[in-house]
Order: sequence, then structure tokens, then C-alpha cells
Amino acid sequence: MEKDLCLQVEALIFASTHPLSLLEIVDYLSQYLQKDIEGELVANCISNLYQKYNQEEYAFELKESGGGYQFLSKKRFHPIIILLNGDKFIKRLSPAAMETLSIIAYKQPVTKLEIENIRGVNSDYSVQRLLEKELVYIIGRQEDAIGKPLLYGTTKQFMEYLGINHPEELPKMKEILATTAVEPNDAKEAIPNERESLFDENVEISTVDTV
Repeated sequence: MEKDLCLQVEALIFASTHPLSLLEIVDYLSQYLQKDIEGELVANCISNLYQKYNQEEYAFELKESGGGYQFLSKKRFHPIIILLNGDKFIKRLSPAAMETLSIIAYKQPVTKLEIENIRGVNSDYSVQRLLEKELVYIIGRQEDAIGKPLLYGTTKQFMEYLGINHPEELPKMKEILATTAVEPNDAKEAIPNERESLFDENVEISTVDTV
């Protein structure tokens, strides 16, 4: 029973187009088997899958990111995969979008006015593009502020792109400042350039290769 259960866990993760959380896997199994499945049993199966695909004979591995589990190709195989697929799996952000996303990630929950005060330019377009790409979402409103402005935060998709499970796993700001010089940004963004794309070739955010 336990062996067959683990195969079902493996099949679910393999077939999913997004990271599956432990609770989601338990729910799917409970529906399929028409009985309650203990989370501990599923957790043991996941642990076994980690060990299994960590071996050298497999080109992919089980990873926890974006709040769930998924199979990803191992980093040493990325160059050959890129030859096959080009760069369509390379998720890139324009400098303006990356700058806006970074502020939201580190300051969340944050209002658009706070973002613009830090950047020094209008950020309507970048925020809208990040919303469209589902990298950020509207958390709610700042009730104690005039006009009750919207508050923004990062999504599960954002964490999935970076391969993390919580915003707390982002590099500490002091670590970034120790190696990066921040230059003033005098770019104008009020009128979007039609050629600007969220996935630009200038800045790379991450690579996510699914099996």
C-alpha cells in the first residue's frame, strides 16, 4: 500500500504544471482513494523521492519551491536543454520591472506611492505589468492612510521563479549593499515604451526547467 501510495505521489508531482503543496497532495490522494490519508505518510514518500532523484543516474530532481514540490532538471543539464528549447524558459525582467519587483519583495506590504518615492519615477506601468504576469498581487488597502491606497506583495509564482518558499529566504539587504552600488535612476516611465517587455534580455530573474 505504502509503495503504491508513493508512486501516486510521484505521478501527481510529475504531472502537475505548478508546485504541489503537501496539503494539495494529501487532498488529491484522499479524493482518489476515498479515505483520509495521513500527511505523515505523504511526507515520507516525498522524503524517499528526494533520495531517489538525488542520485547521479537521474537528470532531474525533486525541489521544494513556490510553496510546493516539483520536478526540475538539474543545473548541470541546463546548457543542453537551452540548446533544445532556446531561451523560452529563461524568465527575464526589464530593469524597471526588476527594480519595482525588488522594492515590493523587500518592503511588502507596500503602496505604489512608497514604491515611487524610492524609485523617484512613476511606477504605474511596471506595477501593472507585474500584476499581469502574476508576480505580485494586491494584498489589501492601507486603512490608516489617506485614500486607503492599495498594498502590494509577491505571489507564489514569484517564489517559484526564484526557487524559494518564503520571502524571508531572499538575500538580506545588507548582503546586497555590501556588493552592489546603487545608482540614481532618472528614467521616465509615465509613457510606456511599446518595445519594453517584462521579459527583457537585460536582466535575468531565474531559470525554471520542468521535466
